Amino acid sequence: MSKILLKECVQETQIIVDPEENLYQYSQSLKHSSQKSLPVSLIRFHKDKKVLECSVCQKEFSQKSLLESHIRIHTVEKPYQCSVCSKNFSRKDNLTIHMKIHTGDKSYQCSVCVKEFSQSSYLVKHMKIHTGEKPYQCSVCLKDFYQKAHLINHMSIHTGEKPYQCTECLKDFSQKSDLTSHMRSHTGEKPYQCSECLKDFSQKSDLIKHIRIHTGEKPYHCSECLKDFSLKPDLIKHMRSHTGEKPYQCSECQQGFSQYSNLLRHMKTHTGEKPYKCSECLKGFSQKYGLIKHMRIHTREKPYRCSVCLNEFSQKSSLVQHMAAHTGEKPYQCSVCLKDFSLNSYLAKHMKIHTGEKSYHCILCSKDFFQKVHLINHMKTHTGEKPYHCSECLKDFSTKSTLIHHMRIHSGDKS
Repeated sequence: MSKILLKECVQETQIIVDPEENLYQYSQSLKHSSQKSLPVSLIRFHKDKKVLECSVCQKEFSQKSLLESHIRIHTVEKPYQCSVCSKNFSRKDNLTIHMKIHTGDKSYQCSVCVKEFSQSSYLVKHMKIHTGEKPYQCSVCLKDFYQKAHLINHMSIHTGEKPYQCTECLKDFSQKSDLTSHMRSHTGEKPYQCSECLKDFSQKSDLIKHIRIHTGEKPYHCSECLKDFSLKPDLIKHMRSHTGEKPYQCSECQQGFSQYSNLLRHMKTHTGEKPYKCSECLKGFSQKYGLIKHMRIHTREKPYRCSVCLNEFSQKSSLVQHMAAHTGEKPYQCSVCLKDFSLNSYLAKHMKIHTGEKSYHCILCSKDFFQKVHLINHMKTHTGEKPYHCSECLKDFSTKSTLIHHMRIHSGDKS
């Protein structure tokens, strides 16, 4: 009896084991046993420190129960199962945290923006957005990151390592999470559901973006004009209106564009492709949205209403232009003559007066124009098209401005 006590209490004596072999034997025994505690051979008692050390990775713990929870990382034992989705966990506290996904419990709130989180660790990470703290630095390019996980993900850019491979299409990924997300393109799984409209998503990031439709949240702010955006890519695109950056270039005429979608639209001016046809007048359009806008000429639909004077418009851009008349805001200034404009597109058109650029060419008579609308109006002299109709005398006109001028005959307005 005294020998046993001596062996347990005198910490100079250590049990010498092979960690790998001992761990394997323990994990095998768990399959056939209800044993919940660790065998003594997996625990080493230090002489100078009153701590317990994992014999596999040498991580230290102050309590035996904590070490027992930790060892499941190595044994892959996951005894705690979620009663909702049947996901398994090695630790009870991880299951408790996971359950908040189902219950919606978010008990940790940011004191700056009042955003709520299910875990205190998420709140700590989030606070770095407000403080600007980026404690993790890349040793190669010196780029800083808020979170260690972001640095680890970034390092794969330098190493080129892609250890995770899709078994379906053999595509390689640098992160396991990227592979998991990619696999849903094969399985069709959509595990993330909107609690408002019950729409399902394959990616959590897509759900977060979608939720902002319901909440109206716009967390991304332009530092130049203070405009807010719900999505970061939208802010990046918007910033190009201030910087003038045009990273997408047409391979035919070298014209630059700030957005890839604008380049695709432009390319159809070279190919002449117009797959969208108006069912009323058979006019063709290169873009579906162009057809939708055109159809409002026939339907007289005006879905955009001014909140100030209740005036209605067929196009959103027309409403935006109209609103400037109420606000008087003109944030875009010409660097040559200092003239101010309410829209960036107005400034771009104006700049052509100084540069002499006439980028719109008539393919029939080779006449050049500063603005696209001038080319469109000019083309009607060749086609004979007159889409604008007077409701009083049924006379037709090729341009809207001509119709407006004509309507003064009926109204008696001679201004």
